[in-house]
Amino acid sequence: MMNTKRETKIFLLLAAAFLGFYFLPVGQPRFDAAINEALQLTKWYAREHVVLCLLPAFWIAGGIAAFVSQASVMRYLGPKASKPLAYGVGSVSGTILAVCSCTVLPLFAGIYRMGAGLGPAAAFLYSGPAINALAIILTAKVLGLQLGLARAIGAIVFSIVIGLAMAWLFRKEEKQKAAKAAQLPDPEATRPLWQTATFFATMVGILVFANWGGDPDGAGFFSTVHNVKWLLVAALASVFALQLWHWYTLPITKLSLVAAAILATVLLVPAQPMWPFLVGTLGLAWITAGAEGEAGEWFSQTWTYTKQIMPLLLGGVLVAGLLLGRPGHEGLIPVNWISQSVGGNSLGSNAFASVAGSLMYFATLTEVPILQGLLGSGMGSGPALALLLAGPALSLPNMIVINTIIGPKKTAAYVALVVVMATLSGWAYGTFFAA
Repeated sequence: MMNTKRETKIFLLLAAAFLGFYFLPVGQPRFDAAINEALQLTKWYAREHVVLCLLPAFWIAGGIAAFVSQASVMRYLGPKASKPLAYGVGSVSGTILAVCSCTVLPLFAGIYRMGAGLGPAAAFLYSGPAINALAIILTAKVLGLQLGLARAIGAIVFSIVIGLAMAWLFRKEEKQKAAKAAQLPDPEATRPLWQTATFFATMVGILVFANWGGDPDGAGFFSTVHNVKWLLVAALASVFALQLWHWYTLPITKLSLVAAAILATVLLVPAQPMWPFLVGTLGLAWITAGAEGEAGEWFSQTWTYTKQIMPLLLGGVLVAGLLLGRPGHEGLIPVNWISQSVGGNSLGSNAFASVAGSLMYFATLTEVPILQGLLGSGMGSGPALALLLAGPALSLPNMIVINTIIGPKKTAAYVALVVVMATLSGWAYGTFFAA
């Protein structure tokens, strides 16, 4: 017997698809430009962020699942952990990583699924992209010391307040998680804690230095590190290979072959350090994919995160590019609509800046030149701060993935907290501190 409801649903979907393609505005300059922007942004994201940012993050997240026991995560970040310790670890870890709103996602998924409390995990999720020392310094240098300090203070306060608010809003679920955690047996240590900590510190160091920003012709600490960052990455990669051989018993023959392939790639394309990095990452996959025990589990967990998160991120970046374009280019939404809506210091203009910032994708540091242009076009200083506090921590791709990790209710609460707090902070700053 025909299922009328199901068949009606199929018919409506087919009709909607037909009408969508029938009236597709191909040939209209704005639509064609928006399609180009969507593809250009996704191409740029794939080239600049996948290999150096996401792939290391996937391996770190997979390592958390494979090498760190659930009981250990619960002890330091779980619902029953000391709040100063849990929130301190959550916010400080994000500060050290200083990644973009998409790179932080595999790491957030790793610690949350291993039992971290929602509050500390949310603090980590916000702090990773928001509390970026270099971005804050650049903000103060380009946009003024006052705005830079406001961003720094606001981001630190936000990470703690958002974490505490998320824990309180979903306290019943957190109590249930804590009750389950109490039943977990104490983990059997397979290796000393210092070894595990050193192993993850090495991977985090590779991630951080591979993505280190700075002016190669400038002076100061950040520029100095930028000029030697690939030497630091190479040194850490050598340490990493020794750890894999000595502590995780990966075969020295395969590790040597991967090292030789990396060296050959360096000699072939010395000006393209991303290619040796990719060769090393693929080599690690080749070694661990067929391994037994922990190494095989590490690959399995890493591949699981990659399959789940990568398509959603690329799809989200594609949609963000279609709607908002790249910096300096327009998507379907005209840039002048945004610049006209963020003048002055009304609650409406601050709310618009927060919402617009939360939908746009900002790679690390790109928010500063974008805001410089908007401020020159009449943007108020309050909405500028609101965008700085909401934009780097959220994006459309970021929200899509968060939804698959913690569900729609928690995602909606997290996004609402960021947007509302950014709106109120921007309005207060524009009212009491702006010239």
